[in-house]
Formats: sequence, structure tokens, C-alpha cells
Amino acid sequence: VSVSGGEVLLDGLRRSISVDGEFNDPEDVRQIIVKQENLDIVRLGEIADVAFTYVEPTSYAREFGQPVVMLDIIKRSGRNLLVASDSVNALLHRFERDVFPKDLTVTITGDLSDQTRTQVDELENSIIFGVLLVVGVLMFFLGLRNAVFVGIAIPMSMLLSFILLNALGYTLNMMVLFALVLALGMLVDNGIVVIENTHRLMSEGQSPIRAAKNGIGEVAWPIIASTATTVAVFVPLLLWPGMMGEFMKFLPITLMVVLASSLFVGLVINPMLASRYMKVEQEGPTRFLTFKVGGWMTALGAVFSLAGHFGDMKALFTLGNLALAFGLFGYLNHYVLYPASVRFQERTMPRLEERYRVFLQWVLAGGRPKWMFLGTIGLLFLSFILTGMFPPNTLFFPVNEPLYVNVFIEKPVGTDINETDATTREVERRVFEVLADPRYNDMVTDTLPDGSVVERSQNFMVSSVIAQVGEGTSDPMAGPSFDATPHKGRVQVSFVKYAERRGLRSLHVMEEIRQAVRGVPGVSVVVDKDAAGPPVGKAINLEIKGDDVLALIEEGEKVRRFLDDQHIAMVEELKLDVELGKPEMPIEIDRAKARRYNVSTYAIGDALRTALYGREVSTYKQGEDDYPVNIRLKDEYRYDPEALTSMRVTFRDQTNGQIRQVPISALATPRYTSTFSAVKRKDLKRMVQVQSNVTDEFQKEQVVNNVIAAFANYPKDPRFTYAFTGELEEQAKQMSFLSTALMIAVFLIFMI
Repeated sequence: VSVSGGEVLLDGLRRSISVDGEFNDPEDVRQIIVKQENLDIVRLGEIADVAFTYVEPTSYAREFGQPVVMLDIIKRSGRNLLVASDSVNALLHRFERDVFPKDLTVTITGDLSDQTRTQVDELENSIIFGVLLVVGVLMFFLGLRNAVFVGIAIPMSMLLSFILLNALGYTLNMMVLFALVLALGMLVDNGIVVIENTHRLMSEGQSPIRAAKNGIGEVAWPIIASTATTVAVFVPLLLWPGMMGEFMKFLPITLMVVLASSLFVGLVINPMLASRYMKVEQEGPTRFLTFKVGGWMTALGAVFSLAGHFGDMKALFTLGNLALAFGLFGYLNHYVLYPASVRFQERTMPRLEERYRVFLQWVLAGGRPKWMFLGTIGLLFLSFILTGMFPPNTLFFPVNEPLYVNVFIEKPVGTDINETDATTREVERRVFEVLADPRYNDMVTDTLPDGSVVERSQNFMVSSVIAQVGEGTSDPMAGPSFDATPHKGRVQVSFVKYAERRGLRSLHVMEEIRQAVRGVPGVSVVVDKDAAGPPVGKAINLEIKGDDVLALIEEGEKVRRFLDDQHIAMVEELKLDVELGKPEMPIEIDRAKARRYNVSTYAIGDALRTALYGREVSTYKQGEDDYPVNIRLKDEYRYDPEALTSMRVTFRDQTNGQIRQVPISALATPRYTSTFSAVKRKDLKRMVQVQSNVTDEFQKEQVVNNVIAAFANYPKDPRFTYAFTGELEEQAKQMSFLSTALMIAVFLIFMI
């Protein structure tokens, strides 16, 4: 320890005096004198082992079976995920080049920005293909020039939507991206009506500007009402309560913003373009437009695409693909689309109109309109009746192809972390056997430093396999765990992007892993995948509430055994959310003896805690790092109950001020028992839960109903209340809200 000795005044300057008592070497610690009597010196190294070593591990981590050090990087709320990911990658590349040793391997796993980039790319592709498809379809009815006016509505509406969403403070999360893709099909409705009506008025002889004014004046209120009815459908979703509402609120907000943007484009942008550039006569593509402009765009697109691909410049690659697509579209229009559109307008369209006229005459003749109306109403009620008679299986969220699969391993509470690690290695081995299947592997060749070439198998389905033991291994969907978990382990299998899986399904891999890890002795193993929505609890979740904790746990265990004995198909593993059988050794203090010796309960507890966990008495500094100096009993004593109780408690007698020592065994007696980890409360009532996953996602509702039917035969105890909750309860709540939202939406549409 360094101690300040004050200040000394020398030549008008005050200099601080410090006494340096820091250890420079672990050997100095061994030479500390702990006792001196009759010139006999006892040093610390003579009665204790002094070692400069690591603390006892509280967790293990491996990737593909090799030990690793894991570092979790969490993005700040509201920050840009892509920018954060790029910054981390750039920092790691710089460190690998300038700081890290050459034999250090750094691997990034679980990068959520990859999924976000994929979704953004899909949105960009949807916008581009949407424009091309809209133009390609509408040119058969309106001509290429007028179809382009409508196609422009898609990127213009999206651009305006991005501006508005950013002004509202919303980021491009998963739900916003999904809503944007969903809204693409609703962006061109207003533009089609405006452009078609303007084109009709121009064909009747009006000037472009007059046709645009009159055209928008005739259809403005109808398309406003049409858009308002569509928006009204999503207004009730803004009232969605609970966590599900927080998760889903981005969907209606984004859709309403996009629809409002499309309405603005349809009422303002499309008429302006039509008044300047619309022509009644359909012009065929000229050779100049096709071969000069199209040729240049195709050539430049090819150059930009190749440069962007090999130069790893995404923006240039995207620009090249766009130019290439529009250049090739010019050739396609010249030789295929334009001749086909002319034939369609001159031959096919008149025939379709004639057949439609004949059909309308037949429908509107005599009493047929009444029967058509009654038949439509009858079909509506028939659909309700058939749905009630043959109810479909209901999924709270669609079954997703997992990005990763978790294998949760749980041994009895109190199991040492090294024992858990051994079991986790066995589960790991079984997982690797599944992944070694030739269906998921390619043979690749590696060149060794000596020039020889060897072949090895490489899995193309999996990006990483991470095994963890101890801390950080609890199920993330079950909420955070604040207890030490040396009895738990987890093996996480992360899959490559969906496009790189060669048509194979990660759901099948998950099922094979589930079958492979069954039967590991003395351990509970649960296989689960990433959720497609917010956490809603287990598929099977029975809550039991009561006042007596021990009776409540006993009742929960009885219910679990009862349901287990029913052997209900597709129930993975029923278990309590309370960890039972936690070994415990309470020390019962004889308070009469403690008072006689003037020993406090705290003194006894502090002595035991110091013996087991140690006490930090100083620090050892090496370079810029400080290491704690911890003193505790040796393992052979601190894990021996007899040695612990024989240990003496040193204290100062408050009656005479003398230092005294009394063995713990003279004041207390140890017992051996077991207890539970913790009991949850809900609405101020103690509660345990019987939980399980369902192995078949598509039969989840049927399996839960089978469990409920089986539990109906269980003899209930009046001291407790029973309720099935979890995903089933959430699904019922959300279905009830959606039914109410449907009625509100119908009412709003009727009012509009």
C-alpha cells in the first residue's frame, strides 16, 4: 500500500511525500511476517499457498468446440444499427491489423445488422420490381408513357413516406420495413384513377392542362374517400394494448403514412406530370430510343455492376443494376411489349369489353339483381358457419424458419459448473453429429504451409455453433435471470442467410437436433428457436396460485406428474418454473451460548463467508493493472463441513475488551437439507407455473386444447387457483381485440 506522508517545503516548493509499500512481486507477499514470538518469525508463505492465478470460472464459452472469450455488444436505443455494425467491424479490422497478435482469431456472430440489410435490400428490390411490373401491366391499357406516370407514384410515395417517418422519429425497424413492403401494392390505385381519367378527357379533345384540372376535379373526392376508408381499417390498431400493441403499432402508423403520401402524389404529382407530358396517341419506340439510349444504359449498367461487384461498392452495384434493368427493358419493349400492347388494345380489349357488357345485361335483367344480392349475403353467412364448423388451426405468429436454434441444458440446482460443462460437451457432441450429415456439408480443399493439399468437410448451413456454461445461459424469452446458474448450459446453432441454405430448411435441422439430444442422463434438455414476435410465454403455461409456498410447490409437482402420465403427444417437456432440490446447509446458532460468549450472529456469518469466498485485503499492481489480493481457506478445508465448523471465530469481548476465539461448533450446528430457488408473485399472490414447449408449431392450438382437456380430470385443491395463460392467454386477448377492431373499422368505413 502506498501511504501519503504529507508535504515538505524545499526552496519555496512543496513536495508531497509518499511511502511506497506496494508489492513488486508475488514473492514479496510470501515474505510477509504474520507472527513473531521469542525471536521466532512466521511468514505467510509458511502457513499458506500464495499464487498469482485466475479466479474460479463462473462461465465457459466455446465456438465450434474451441475455447473463446465472448464479448456482447449492445446497440444504444434509437441509434442506427447499420452504422453501429459498420463501426464495430472497422474498429476490429484496424485492431487486427495494428494491435492484435497474428495468431488471434476474431469472429463476429449473431450480427443482427445482416438481417436488417437483407430486409432493406428486399424493400429496394420490391420498389424496383413494383415499378417495372406496374409499367409493364398498365402499358397494355394506357400506353408506355402514361404507365410511367403511374409507376413514378411508387418511388415518389416511398420517398415522401421516409421523410414523414423520419420527422415522426421512427426508425426502419422490422415492423416498419414489413409495412412498407405491404403498402407497395396500394400505392398506385390513386395514380391509375387520375391518369386514366385525364387520358379519357384528352382523348375527348381537351387540352392537357384543362384535362388535368377537370380530371382531378372529377375524381378527387372519390379517391380521397377511397384512401380514407383504407386508412380507417388501420386506425383501431393504434389502440392495441399491452406489449403486443407496442410491437405492432408501427404497422398501422407506417401504412397510414404511406397511404397519405400516395394520396398526395395522386392528387398533386400525377396531374402535374400529365399536364406537361401526356399524349393521347400512343407512340411506338423509336430506334434511337431503343438502340442509342437503351444501348448506352445497358453498357454503363454492365460496367457499373462489375465495378461495384469486384470493388465491393454496393451503391455503384445497385446503380449499375438499375441502368442495366432499364436498358434491357427498352429492348424488351421495342420487340415484345409494344407490339403485344397494340394487339391487346386493338383485338383483345374490345372482345373483353363486349363479353363484360353481355354479362352485365344478363345479371341486370328481370329479378336477377335481387337474387345476386341475396346470394352474396348468403355466401357471407355460409362462410361464418363453415368457419365455426371446421375451425382452422390458429397460430399466434407464423412459423418462421429459425435464424438460430438454442439447446438449453439444465442439471439439478447446486451442480458444479465443471460437471455442467461435461454434460454440455456431450450435448455439443450430439449436435455436431447432426451437423456432420453429408446433406449439410461440402468437401473443400485446404493448402497446408508445407504445400500439401488436404480435403475436409465444411458445413454450408451453419455460421457458428456456440456453447456456453454458467452465466448468460438462461432462456432470453423467459426474462433475465439474476441468480448464479452454474447448473445451466446452452448450445446455440446459428444458420446462414436463407438464400444461402440451398433449399434446405432449418426447421428440419432443429427437429433432428431435438431428436439427437434426447436421453442425456440426469439433465433436462429443451430445444427452442428464435421467436417471430414479442415474448408471450410458453405454449403450455399453467399458473397455480396460493399462499403456502411449500404446499404450492408440492401441488405444482403433482400437476406436472399428472400431466406427464397422460402422455400427450407433441408436448416437449413439462417442468416447473421453480428450481427444486437446491442443496443447502443452514447453520443453526444456539443463541443462548452465543449470548454467553458475547458472539454476534454477524461475526459467525462473516467468518464463514470469509473462509468460503475470501476477503480482499489489498491489491497487487502490475504495470497499469490492479489485481485484488484475496485471502481464504484452502479448498481441502473450505469444502470440508467439519473443518468449517471447527474454525474459530475471533472477536472482541464487549465486557472486558479482550480478543477471544471460540470454535463455531461450540455455538452452532450444521444441517443438511434442500430448498427452492425462488417463488414468483402475480397480483400479490405466490405462484408456480407448469410449462412446456410444443414440438409441432402447426398443431400448437390442438396440443394445448388436449392438455386443457386432460387437466379437467385432475382433482383440484380448493386452496389453489389454476389458470392456463402464456401464449394461449395472449392469443385469446389479441383475438378479442382484433374482433373489436374489426367492428370499429367496419363502422368507420360505413361513416365515411
